[in-house]
Amino acid sequence: MIGKLKGTIDEIGDDYVLVDVHGVCYEVFCSSRVLSKMGSAGEAVVLFIETYVREDQLKLFGFLTALEREWFNLLQSVQGVGAKVALAVLSTLTPSELANAIALQDRTSVSRAPGVGPKVAMRIVTELKNKAPAFAGEASSNIGLKQEIGEGVASAPVADAVSALTNLGYSRDQAANAVAAALKNGGEGADSAKLIRLGLKELAR
Repeated sequence: MIGKLKGTIDEIGDDYVLVDVHGVCYEVFCSSRVLSKMGSAGEAVVLFIETYVREDQLKLFGFLTALEREWFNLLQSVQGVGAKVALAVLSTLTPSELANAIALQDRTSVSRAPGVGPKVAMRIVTELKNKAPAFAGEASSNIGLKQEIGEGVASAPVADAVSALTNLGYSRDQAANAVAAALKNGGEGADSAKLIRLGLKELAR
């Protein structure tokens, strides 16, 4: 099995890159986000690889981080999600954004990915909600609070503050991050008015 490729870019297509490794070119399928972060032909590239072996084909899927590769596999544990849909989700959301969306039960963000309808988005946020914290990456610090908000078990001041900030036009993720920061600055006993005020200061930075 191929776990990682280090080489130079030979060609970049709509959904793939050809990686030249000592004269052998490997066709690696990637998300549009990964392809957009690559250089041009002749430049060095390092990709984490997931190898798919089927009776009639062998495919390589490439990722810039091991965490993204883990999400690719995790997404496919959900019924109705194959490699194509998993790549579409990772083209739309970074691993941290995906972990946040699942924690917040934000089906709308997940369904922005091409080929992901409301039912599939619902299955993703429902079936992966207990697994998301372990794969949150840089979003791990606030993931617990976001799960409480998503499951409707957050304290009343927190829920009210998040609701107020989303009503002002901020996304649930932005609002949750701001309220999490407000809790650190204002203390666990802060009321909703204080959390809203401190949250707005965070959002204004």
